[in-house]
Amino acid sequence: MITILKKLSFGILVVATTASFSAQKIDAKAKTILDAVANNYKSKDNVYFKFIYGTGNNKKVTKTEPGIFYSSKDLYKLKIMGTEQIFDGNKIYNISEEDQEITVAKPTGNEQMFSPLNYIEQYKKGYNVKYVGKLKVNGVNSDYIKLTPIKNNGIKEVNLFVNAAKKQLVKIEQFSNDNAVSIIAISNYVENQKLNSNMFTFDKNQYKNYFVTEL
Repeated sequence: MITILKKLSFGILVVATTASFSAQKIDAKAKTILDAVANNYKSKDNVYFKFIYGTGNNKKVTKTEPGIFYSSKDLYKLKIMGTEQIFDGNKIYNISEEDQEITVAKPTGNEQMFSPLNYIEQYKKGYNVKYVGKLKVNGVNSDYIKLTPIKNNGIKEVNLFVNAAKKQLVKIEQFSNDNAVSIIAISNYVENQKLNSNMFTFDKNQYKNYFVTEL
C-alpha cells in the first residue's frame, strides 16, 4: 500500500528535479491553457476530486485503483486502497489501515506532492510542449497537450488532457522508456467546500494501536 502512495506522492512526472536549461519549444496555445488551469487551481480555497490511478505496460493499463483527493493550498489528504496520506504543511503521514502502520517524514525538497499543479506546471522544467488538438476523453471534450523531455530522463512522453472550458485537468498519461505506463484520470470535481477544520491534521489518538515509524 505504501509503495503506491510513494509513487503518487513523488508524482508520475518523476523528472521534476532534473530541470534542463536547454532551449525549450513551448507551444503558445498549450502554455495559455496550462497557465489558465494552474491559476484556476491556485484561486480556490480547496479542491476535491475522485481519480483512477492506473499502471501497465506497452500502452496498456492492466491495473487500476480508485482514490479520492482533498487539498487546500499546500495541504492535502489522499486516500487509495485503504491507505491514507496526509500532508499538514510540515510532515507527510502515510497511514496503512491494513498493516496498522504509520510512517512520518518531512519533505526533503525532492518530492512531488500529489497535486494537479505538479502536472500542469511541469512544462516549465525541461519539457518541449505541443498542442495536439481536441480529443474526447472520459466523455469530456478535451484539449490534448503533449510533453516530451528535452534530455533523456527515462520518460518518453507525458500527455495532458484538459477541460479548457472549466480550466480543469481531466487525465494524465505518462509513458516511460521501459514501456511502463501510468495514468491518473480525474472526475467529480468539487471546489470551495466547507471542510472540517481538522481535515489536514494528523491525530495520533485515533491510531493508538498503530506502529509508528519516523523517517
